[in-house]
Amino acid sequence: MSILKIENLTFGYKEGALLYKDFSLSLEKGEVVSIVGASGSGKSTLFDLITGVLNPHFGSIEKSKIAQIYQDPYSSFHPSYALISQIQEVASLEGIEGYLKKLNLESALLEKKPHQLSGGQLQRCSILRALLMKADLILADEPTSALDNVVQLDVMKLLMQFLDRVGIVLITHDDDLATWASDRIVRL
Repeated sequence: MSILKIENLTFGYKEGALLYKDFSLSLEKGEVVSIVGASGSGKSTLFDLITGVLNPHFGSIEKSKIAQIYQDPYSSFHPSYALISQIQEVASLEGIEGYLKKLNLESALLEKKPHQLSGGQLQRCSILRALLMKADLILADEPTSALDNVVQLDVMKLLMQFLDRVGIVLITHDDDLATWASDRIVRL
């Protein structure tokens, strides 16, 4: 069963300058599809189309429950509230201790506000939130860009441990990461 099905998607910001024309893509649970391309090629636009922030001019997008991991973790959390409160708004805390251990995060960090964490810690909190949401589809926009190389690999291995219950759309500039992690690569 497809957890993401895009058919004949057509979209552009300006008339006569389409980013997508008759674009189709499907994703099953257990698959990783990487979207790779230069800046301005439409990678983040595709993310916004899938989430419904933008609407296609033509075509259709069918999707299961989505969890999102954004490139900039500071923009994905409200600055004034403790992380644990923000996670609880969208997810159950069931299994949180195991995830914290796998992500190398101390539970005390969740009582802090986003600006009190490093970029790497906050990105791992973003990944924690996505995993706790128990979605069928994870949309990950440069999910490891704020992490050092060793932690990047550990985090991607962790995400891939859940492929028995999710599919992942990975937006990345990193060809090596896309080649290593993906079942398919879509180049824009």
